[in-house]
Amino acid sequence: MNWANESSPKEFILLGFSDRAWLQMPLFVVLLLSYTITIFGNVSIMMVCTLDPKLHTPMYFFLTNLSILDLCYTTTTVPHMLVNIGCNKKTISYAGCVAQLIIFLALGATECLLLAVMSFDRYVAVCRPLHYVVIMNYWFCLRMAAFSWLTAFGNSVLQSSLTLNIPRCGHQEVDHFFCEVPALLKLSCADTKPVEAELFFFSVLILLIPVTLILISYGFIAQAVLKIRSAEGRQKAFGTCESHMIVVSLFYGTAIYMYLQPPSSTSKDWGKMVSLFYGIITPMLNPLIYSLRNKDIKEAFKRVMPRIFFCKK
Repeated sequence: MNWANESSPKEFILLGFSDRAWLQMPLFVVLLLSYTITIFGNVSIMMVCTLDPKLHTPMYFFLTNLSILDLCYTTTTVPHMLVNIGCNKKTISYAGCVAQLIIFLALGATECLLLAVMSFDRYVAVCRPLHYVVIMNYWFCLRMAAFSWLTAFGNSVLQSSLTLNIPRCGHQEVDHFFCEVPALLKLSCADTKPVEAELFFFSVLILLIPVTLILISYGFIAQAVLKIRSAEGRQKAFGTCESHMIVVSLFYGTAIYMYLQPPSSTSKDWGKMVSLFYGIITPMLNPLIYSLRNKDIKEAFKRVMPRIFFCKK
């Protein structure tokens, strides 16, 4: 597999918002603050889900995977973005761009698949509670998580190969903060429609199929919840899915906007803002959503944090 072609530069220049000097410092502060919150929030979720035996369930196993994913997702791009904002020369090596593209695509696709798996977990919990332990057993959960990660990395390699092998005729100015498919396609000096069609096909597989399965799962969940007679029972059943629905809406809404339309139709500044949202803001919000809206997580924090910080048993 040839990751470079004869028109590949040794490095790319990441323009970002370099034409707006007044934005550099506010952007640096926002990125640094978001990244700090992301690290603290996701590490906290991972520690609580690992250390509290009451959270050793399929739902929190997948949530731990999501936190690991979000932590890696932001680390792929944000540290380099912070360095570039503070430097006059805003560059990334060709090898660094390839690595960033593959990892960013892979982690994004993993989140798509993992959110679908988590919706299936909620479907079984609400619609088939008596069979939950049998269906969502340890090995099944492990296989579903492994399937999500491996399938996503396979998809990433294919999409990255298609993107990186387009002729660029020496063009090296990427009008973005990091190496992402739509921005790299705009460097091409040839017709990209055939490549765009192939990339669209893979994006449909990774984005639309999982979101369709999520909608089907929540359709069955809604039917089951409406059959519950007591308002308290309906609220409890809905509460187990509420956080997940918010996370799905935030992530899929922006990712579908970015990847299921031609790069030429995307406003360059708006595209950058959307990428910042699903690549940085969403991973920061995920642990906040799950911790603030989930009673089990909040109670686990109260049990686990004193043991960590004050060595209490």
